Amino acid sequence: MSNWIDSGGDEPRLYSARPTNCKSERRRSGSATRWRSVTRLAGALVLIALAAPLGHARDRGQFANTNPDLKAWFDGLRSGKGPCCSDADGSALSDTDWDSKDGRYRVRLPRYASGLEGQPQELVWVEVPEEAVISEPNRVGRTMVWPIYGYMGVTIRCFMPGSMT
Repeated sequence: MSNWIDSGGDEPRLYSARPTNCKSERRRSGSATRWRSVTRLAGALVLIALAAPLGHARDRGQFANTNPDLKAWFDGLRSGKGPCCSDADGSALSDTDWDSKDGRYRVRLPRYASGLEGQPQELVWVEVPEEAVISEPNRVGRTMVWPIYGYMGVTIRCFMPGSMT
């Protein structure tokens, strides 16, 4: 018979520090941890798979009959603020939605990038910075603007004046 007090029996021990001779008990705790990790990984993959279709790009065929030279021209458009991207990112304006005074331009655009469904968008006049005006000739003839919507409101990245007839 051993002396319980002399062997440290009165000191508290952590549960994990308890010695065991049973291999199946050690394997069971490792197996549970492994299965928990596999389950979490599978759950994360399922959530990603469910969310993935929401972010897919769509080709609605609107550029199927586009002239390749004109598309290349749009893709190469630049203002003093940088590349304008392409025709898909720009918007055509009617003659009533832009004007020029003393060599300065302004455009009328929606205040926000997207509105509430069924509600009309509020239109605001936005001054076009000089560096946003595209200086090369307009090959399409219509007025185009490339707006950027951010937390500070709407700004103009590129502007290409049209004929204003």
